[in-house]
Amino acid sequence: MNAELPPVAPEVVAAAVESLPARLRKKLDAAIESYAALPVTAADGAVRVRCGEDAEVTLTPGPSGAVTDTAQAVCGCLLAPRCLHRTAVLGACPVADAEALTEPAGPDGQAEPDGEGGPDGEGGPDGEAPVTPDSEGGATADAVAGSDETPAPTPPTPAQVTAAAGLWAAAAAVLAAGVPAAGAVPQAELLRAAHTARLAGLHRAEAAALRVVRGLRGARARHDGHRLADLVANVRELLLTTGLLAAADPDPALVGTARRAYRPGGGLRVHGVCREPVIAATGYGGVVTHLVSEDGRWFSVADVKPGGPARARGAATASVALGSGTLDHAQLSRGGLLISGATLSPDGRLGSGKGVRATPAPGLSWTSDPLAALFARPLSEAVAARLAGPAGRDPERSEQAARELIGCDVILVGAAGDQLLARELTPGRPDGEGLLVRLAPANGHPDLAHTANFRRLASRPGLRLRVLGRLDPDRAATLRPLAVGPVPDGEATLRLPPEWQGHADLGYDRIQGAHVPPPEDLPAVGGVGAVPPDPLAQAPLWRLRRLVEVAVSGGRRAVAEPARDGGRGDGGAALRRTGFRAAADLSAALSAEADRRGRDVFGRTAEADPDRYARAWLAAAVYLTGTERALVQATWEREEAPV
Repeated sequence: MNAELPPVAPEVVAAAVESLPARLRKKLDAAIESYAALPVTAADGAVRVRCGEDAEVTLTPGPSGAVTDTAQAVCGCLLAPRCLHRTAVLGACPVADAEALTEPAGPDGQAEPDGEGGPDGEGGPDGEAPVTPDSEGGATADAVAGSDETPAPTPPTPAQVTAAAGLWAAAAAVLAAGVPAAGAVPQAELLRAAHTARLAGLHRAEAAALRVVRGLRGARARHDGHRLADLVANVRELLLTTGLLAAADPDPALVGTARRAYRPGGGLRVHGVCREPVIAATGYGGVVTHLVSEDGRWFSVADVKPGGPARARGAATASVALGSGTLDHAQLSRGGLLISGATLSPDGRLGSGKGVRATPAPGLSWTSDPLAALFARPLSEAVAARLAGPAGRDPERSEQAARELIGCDVILVGAAGDQLLARELTPGRPDGEGLLVRLAPANGHPDLAHTANFRRLASRPGLRLRVLGRLDPDRAATLRPLAVGPVPDGEATLRLPPEWQGHADLGYDRIQGAHVPPPEDLPAVGGVGAVPPDPLAQAPLWRLRRLVEVAVSGGRRAVAEPARDGGRGDGGAALRRTGFRAAADLSAALSAEADRRGRDVFGRTAEADPDRYARAWLAAAVYLTGTERALVQATWEREEAPV
């Protein structure tokens, strides 16, 4: 994928691949890899790529910045439009989100600015796709809230069931092929099915399919930002959603919403809490400033644009695109705003439409309500509320809940690798005997201050901290701090400058030696001795996890290997010895299904059934996700006796 090329609608890519002759489809993957490295020329609103002496592909994006029609992509060769040049260039372009194809309109009919989104419509702080509410959110939720009766769930329509079945079949074929064989042609089938799902109103399934395509492209190109675990999660989400929809499950969360709509928020008084730097793997960078209102509601102001790490550093002191723009993000994180005519997205982002007015206001201390109540809540209760519900059933809502900020008071007891080990300060219990928590850097990029600040804090065991961060739902008892401050009414704590207003943003503010007490002024702590055990890492579930990941990265043939040696390499015996009998059965069933080969009436080997294989893989993946979530939840349970 070439980031200099404009995003392309899924149906445009799918149509180009379908129109390509069979003899040219065999050359498509190599052509995409070659053309993605060619120089790109932009002039007069068009983007041109010269593919040879007599072939130049011209892309003319529409008002949304994306290529949404086949007529917007032309080639000068004699075989156009059914030529390899045009199809390969379209395949090298990023895939456009539905949010990028239609501008979300604010309540006054004005579109919200693109500066609040991430790359290619991705608006999450980590460059991920924006968390869109399900059909119970937004205007629908407001209408339901005003009624005494809750309407019964409506099952999907026949068109939606058909579209979900087609998307399931395309995803199952990609899963059976694996990353090496999931080239441009299988991806085009998935994009075509995703477009059909969007036309049928299955927005959650469409978004999952687009994430799978991006993950496949990143894996095949060996991008630095690619994570196999993310691709596995996206494939699981796609198969789970489409499988339930194809079975006519009436859960409205399976449908999702078309786009992130802004609604009127009226007058608001918000106070800055902290800043979070954003560096996305797709080349975007910026900052998200978290805000809280006096009634405890959370909001954010985002400034994420192309630029990478340099953009993330510069955005720390960039003007806030809200109201008159007299505040920058550094001032807003320690100040406040009085907003009139506010516009809000369902996930709490503040819009900057023409009718929004904002006036600077005094900030709010972390020791004042409502933030004081955030730090007074025990960690076990706060985490239980965010990890409640079955894992994977509604990932949009689960991800949004997991990304909510958590506050706690801790005392540092040691360090392990790049992590800090801390004990929660609990009223009624001696220091150093609270819940053991791992503090991991929110971003380890060398251009940010997280690593340097962690190194400084690690040199002061016994230091008391007030931590504001985000739960890591995939690791045992782990928080990723965004900001720290001094513990009230304590001496063995941070000594921050007055201009920092009582907290340090770990991504931007650098904690110096003068900001921490000398070692001799800190109380002695017992420490933790050896690194505490991680039940998630020590559990033999890694055997099932490896099989699930190999299925995505290597395809069906790679999974069938354990079945061909009698199951000696699948780890089933080890899983059964440790009590994970269900995991052992699912592992054996997946391997057996991968190796299953039927025969026709003439005794010849028939094509394997991708549907049964996909169901066996999905059962193992869902079980693995739920079991790992249960193990993570167990690490957050409060210890009744001192350790």
